[in-house]
Amino acid sequence: MTVDVLSGVVSSARAILASGPICDSCLGSAFGRLGRGWSNEERGRALRTVLGLDGVKGGEGRCWVCHDLFADVGVWAERAREKVGGVEFSTYLFAVKPALRWQEAEAFFTERFGLEHAEPQKHAWNRSVGKAFESLVNRGTVDFNDPDVKFTIDLVDGSISLYIASLFLYGRYQKLVRGIPQTHWPCKRCRGRGCATCGGTGKQYPESVEEIIAGPFVEAARASGAVLHGAGREDIDARMLGTGRPFVLELCEPRTRSIDLDALREAANAAAAGKVTLGRISWSSRGTVARVKETLATKTYRAVVEFADDVSAETLERALRSLVGDIAQRTPRRVAHRRADLVRTRRVHAASGAVCGVREAEIEFRTDGGLYVKELVSGDEGRTEPSLAGRLGMVAQVRELDVLDVASNEFPDCHDDAMDSRSGVS
Repeated sequence: MTVDVLSGVVSSARAILASGPICDSCLGSAFGRLGRGWSNEERGRALRTVLGLDGVKGGEGRCWVCHDLFADVGVWAERAREKVGGVEFSTYLFAVKPALRWQEAEAFFTERFGLEHAEPQKHAWNRSVGKAFESLVNRGTVDFNDPDVKFTIDLVDGSISLYIASLFLYGRYQKLVRGIPQTHWPCKRCRGRGCATCGGTGKQYPESVEEIIAGPFVEAARASGAVLHGAGREDIDARMLGTGRPFVLELCEPRTRSIDLDALREAANAAAAGKVTLGRISWSSRGTVARVKETLATKTYRAVVEFADDVSAETLERALRSLVGDIAQRTPRRVAHRRADLVRTRRVHAASGAVCGVREAEIEFRTDGGLYVKELVSGDEGRTEPSLAGRLGMVAQVRELDVLDVASNEFPDCHDDAMDSRSGVS
């Protein structure tokens, strides 16, 4: 700090003190951007010492800028400590919703004295409460980007709220049986409230991949619940085999963050009783959710297809070859009630198969993500063009469908084996 700047600071401080009662924190914040190493309170106290006004507030009464809010920092820190009791965290952040009177007083303060080096009062307040809180709990460091816990202090209504950041786990799952949806479905009749139709469960189906996987993790993390974010979803009557489907499991409001992923994976696999199998589970982040959900991965399917008439191996092979390329697919009728009615173009990268019974074939398709394979086979009354039924000139329907691979270089484990030996997949 140059002599001229120091002289200006002393002159401004003298003028500020002459304007009325002001606390050390607000006095120091007027010059908070001039240097680090001191708190605003220490800076304000030092200025009073320089001016020979130790202990002099500048007048009788409350600080005219903050109305003595900084004197209550310890009280708010104690309330935060009580709020977060029983919650494991290593990083934190404080935010404040200031009262209008405080904002107006700060604006007037800054304008009146031309305080070009002033630190915003909200920043100073949050930092002061954070330091007091950290001293009380004797743990944690501030994190401005992704804190484990965040406190919001509302100075208008005098409340304090706590946000607990979710935990995110990445992995792949296999669904080894048919008839289980990927995620929880509320009962259509009662919409989750519970009724005679659903037996009071509020669910359309008794269980889901989401619920089967999440149970042990939710319990260990003492979370309020969990959400499974999958890289697409297989139909309820389809299995997810092969390399498994990538997913992120979000554990909501976890009160425990130190959990043993390997042990919980084993517990989840044991509880799944052969219905669902988890591969390796690793720590992840919120950003991976978007990568998993938005990536149009290439997918490989195996379908058992039934035909209305006999089909020779040569005819089937010719029809499958003709499907390789772009497919124009209007939203299928079976999902039109929950999807926008659009025509999407997706690509079939490979198609091969073999006749394996009377009017039956086993076919493998490799396609873009988002292509509906059942409709690729049936044609969906002309909504998918071309289709296998159209190429053969006969009715064709998928009787059984399995997903064998969901692949993209965007997935975190794209260069690893998705399912290890403990998952039961070779």
